[in-house]
Amino acid sequence: MFTKILIANRGEIALRVLRACRTLGVGAVVAYSEADRDSLAAQLADEAICIGPADAKHSYLSAPAIISAAVVTGCDAIHPGYGFLSEDEGFADVVRAHDLAFIGPSAEVLERFASKEATRRLLGAQGLPTIPGSGMLRDEAHALEEAESIGYPVLIKPSAGGGGKGMRLVRTPRELESAFKVSRSEAKAGFGDDALYLEKYLDDTRHVEIQVAVDRFGNAIHMGDRDCSVQRRHQKIIEEAPSPALSDAARQELAERALRAVAAAGYENLGTLEFLVDSKGDAYFIEINCRVQVEHPITELLTGIDMVALQIRIAAGEPLGITQADVVPRGHAIEFRILAEDPAKDFRPQAGQVGAYLAPGGPGVRMDSHMYPGYDIPPYYDSLLGKLCVWAPDRNQAIARGDAALRELLVDGVVTNIDLHRAILANQVFIDGKVTTNLLDRVGSAPFVAAGNR
Repeated sequence: MFTKILIANRGEIALRVLRACRTLGVGAVVAYSEADRDSLAAQLADEAICIGPADAKHSYLSAPAIISAAVVTGCDAIHPGYGFLSEDEGFADVVRAHDLAFIGPSAEVLERFASKEATRRLLGAQGLPTIPGSGMLRDEAHALEEAESIGYPVLIKPSAGGGGKGMRLVRTPRELESAFKVSRSEAKAGFGDDALYLEKYLDDTRHVEIQVAVDRFGNAIHMGDRDCSVQRRHQKIIEEAPSPALSDAARQELAERALRAVAAAGYENLGTLEFLVDSKGDAYFIEINCRVQVEHPITELLTGIDMVALQIRIAAGEPLGITQADVVPRGHAIEFRILAEDPAKDFRPQAGQVGAYLAPGGPGVRMDSHMYPGYDIPPYYDSLLGKLCVWAPDRNQAIARGDAALRELLVDGVVTNIDLHRAILANQVFIDGKVTTNLLDRVGSAPFVAAGNR
């Protein structure tokens, strides 16, 4: 096991990794930017070190700054969290070159799965069904040619990164011409890579993902599925597990196929395979996230497995220590992403100081957050303030518990999406488990905002 880990991230995930380190009895150092000097993770850490200014390019995305911080503080491993450099094969290789461990897949594995388009072909060859799409696009003319072959509507997607950045839905050649330049620019700015490809757009789909873990000895398990269909602009808002879109037989088959495919492709560490499920129940593989997911807590609530600790142990060279028979998901869990943004104003991000803050409690309630009264929300990063998660024996009870917890949650001083969550929970489409990925984008947030404010 490692002796000391540098946590090269911020917000709630930095705090989550810090807690996992303490559970394992491993020392931890929190790396922070100047904007996060007063962050909760930095305050609670035994050691904290500044790695640069607020601009992520010179702090959380700066490999030299992070490596230097790890060396200076005597760390023997780096945990990248999610986002930033968590799936950067070049960074993982530099970490290894400095005799440090990268807590995640190896540089070789990250390189193998770096391109979403190449990964689609790789895992498609292992038996996973994929959505029709293109190879990497050379230029705008090539994109028009491929779109004509695939058939509109299509999605323009960056080969690197995630979270919906750079993704554009286009329904006509004219839309593609304007969207191509914007997507390429956003991909370059967000991921340092402007490579794009096209994917056939499917209407009224569900977004379902399978959580897997594979150690270096070839032991592999899946930890069930999650449904991430409640989205706005391709970014998840609410996640739940298990998915109401799948029968028990269908989820078992999908999980087993996903696990066989990644194991055969040589994957290692935690990973999440994402699928779109159409109205007929057919699932299509779209991408793999080679890191811990934002929504991992609901899988932890169902299985009792500390996934961040498991990730650290795998990176330290330890075997999984559990078999598939040991993974027995129970009940139903829902995660609400609490965001500093205004749903009534096109989800505009908010910055400012948190006034009063009260986290909900009670049986089956978990709040992962870096907030505290007086916390200044910096304008430089994403708007995630925390994740409210609930567990109950069944879905109906989980919905009721989620609404009760949201009513109890107090975040004063900034506009949040708490009311939006409550309105979605009360919507009959959600209650019936029939939400599709385009619901909010199709009808807008106005009906939900109005319902939440009544």
